[in-house]
Order: sequence, then C-alpha cells, then structure tokens
Amino acid sequence: MSDYKKLKVWEDAHKFTVDIYNITQKFPNNEQYGLTSQIRRSSSSIPTNIVEGCGQLENGNLIRFLGISKGSAFEAEYQLLLAKDLNYITNEEYKLLLAKIQSIIHMLIALIKSLKNLKLVTRNPKPLLTKNLKPVTRNPKPDDRRES
Repeated sequence: MSDYKKLKVWEDAHKFTVDIYNITQKFPNNEQYGLTSQIRRSSSSIPTNIVEGCGQLENGNLIRFLGISKGSAFEAEYQLLLAKDLNYITNEEYKLLLAKIQSIIHMLIALIKSLKNLKLVTRNPKPLLTKNLKPVTRNPKPDDRRES
C-alpha cells in the first residue's frame, strides 16, 4: 500500500493535526514547550506514521506503524482532556476534537484488524494443484523438490 493519500484515516488524521496546530496557537506562552509541543507532536505523529507504514514493503511493518499511530492518537486524546481541564480549550472545542480523534482511533483499529486478517489468510495458503491434480506447495524446500 503506497498511496497513503487514498486512506480516509490519513486524510482525517491530517485534518485533525491542522486543527490542533490552529487551536494551540491560543494556548498560553508558558506552554510552548509543554502541552502545546506535546499535543502537536502526538497529533502529527498519527498521519506521519501512517505515511511511513505505507512506504513499507510488508503488511507486518504497516501494521506496526499503524499501531504507533494508534498509540499517538490515544496520547492526543488525553492531551485534549488535559487542555480542556486547564481551560485552554472550551468544552465545545473539546467535544468536537474528541469526536474527531475517536473516529480516527476506530478507523485505525479497523484497518489494523483487516490487515491482520489478510496476513492470516496469506500466511496459510492452500496448496496449488498441478495439471495431474497433485498438490504442491508454493515455496517447496530444496530437498522437497521432486520431479514427477
């Protein structure tokens, strides 16, 4: 999977990151290296890891990077709660951003699950049948290769 821009989860994560950058502009200056930096890093890590995972050749690596994205999404979810409790964002802003991040989390979970299921299916392939209907394995070991 190389075209990450076709993934709705990447698109939504990118928009969420832009929202976070915009809303954190009004955070207090003393939070520049604190919560402002943390929530920006965790939110931007979501689409960044999706992109990096899509650049991998194997689904196993993609699943790993999607898992990192999911962890960053949970981190951002908490940081939103903290920002609300510190009165850096309004309750309405919190509810809107919370709905967005929870949607992203659900999409990541579903994508990871579907890729894991795909991996299970391809890990145990059914044997191929030759013209004389003898089953053969797809990748026989060198000592198992016999001529009929």
